[in-house]
Amino acid sequence: MRRLVSRKKALTLVKELDAFPKVPESYVETTASGGTVSLIAFTAMALLAFLEFFVYRDTWMQYEYEVDKDFSSKLRINIDITVAMRCQFVGADVLDLAETMVASDGLHYEPVTFDLSPQQRLWHRTLLMIQDRLREEHSLQDVIFKTVLKGSPTALPPREDSPSQSPAACRIHGHLYVNKVAGNFHITVGKAIPHPRGHAHLAALVSHDTYNFSHRIDHLSFGEEIPGIINPLDGTEKVCTDHNQMFQYFITIVPTKLNTYQISADTNQYSVTERERVINHAVGSHGVSGIFMKYDISSLMVKVTEQHMPLWRFLVRLCGIIGGIFSTTGMIHGMVGFLVDVICCRLQLGVYKPREFYVVTDFSGQMLTFDGHWHVREVCSSWINPVPGRQHEWR
Repeated sequence: MRRLVSRKKALTLVKELDAFPKVPESYVETTASGGTVSLIAFTAMALLAFLEFFVYRDTWMQYEYEVDKDFSSKLRINIDITVAMRCQFVGADVLDLAETMVASDGLHYEPVTFDLSPQQRLWHRTLLMIQDRLREEHSLQDVIFKTVLKGSPTALPPREDSPSQSPAACRIHGHLYVNKVAGNFHITVGKAIPHPRGHAHLAALVSHDTYNFSHRIDHLSFGEEIPGIINPLDGTEKVCTDHNQMFQYFITIVPTKLNTYQISADTNQYSVTERERVINHAVGSHGVSGIFMKYDISSLMVKVTEQHMPLWRFLVRLCGIIGGIFSTTGMIHGMVGFLVDVICCRLQLGVYKPREFYVVTDFSGQMLTFDGHWHVREVCSSWINPVPGRQHEWR
């Protein structure tokens, strides 16, 4: 018995703490306006919940910065450049900050035609359009990071037709491994030869009339080559206006660790500043004709990680949407109903309000009424018997 009594007391206590009391259906009144508001609220809930699910499925890129402590590893340079000169007249090599000449054994010289075929020209125009959009919309870089390995390589597609003229240009492609210090990759006249004080190029045997450093950079990247990544200089094309012309590219390399759901790689991003000028010693414009890419490595490293919304946050946001819409629509419905009732009551009182008049009786049995004008009437049994000499309101 004691246990039964204690259980009843516990149940009674729990019932008293109920924050959600139930109202019997017989006391609930449904209206057309309430049903309309409920329908709108349920539609809004379903729509927002559907959109929230797409937000939950989406991912974003998180950027973190830290000091790059890796200086002992080698830096890989991936090159694919076409120069409008014959291969026997040009040479490419790298000279780093310590005046160390890097062997260019990884580069291949291939005689090609500088003009592109229709299919290649279409590919090149598409790449330039993508580059223009990337310069305007920096957030598109996140889309590229998330779709790596899905996109096609940025290398120039093979030519679909046979050129009618003999190849007069040279395609220099391949990769080099250099020290992780600032350096200078350049393409100039003559083959490079080692020198005790640096290096030199055999340019004396090449006529100045054959100088033509019009070039097209199909691909230039640093680090691991990842398909789908578009680099700032990919698709760049320059045409010479003079035989003796210098093209300079000042590149700042930023080491990057990329961790997405598709790939995890150590690569590099870079920014570039371009400059070109005509070599004319008579006017003080000194230098060497060619293509010079001076690169420097940043001391900061960027970690790019693909993030996803956790399930608990999605459920919290979903509860917020449902509860917020319920509360908001309930308040709006109550406020609109109150305003409608107030306006309608005022209109009804203004139109249907009965006129008030006063009744004055005397001892003769006659009744005087006033509703703006005085009237004499006989006393009727339906009237309330007034007190003589006092004013009474007609009911």
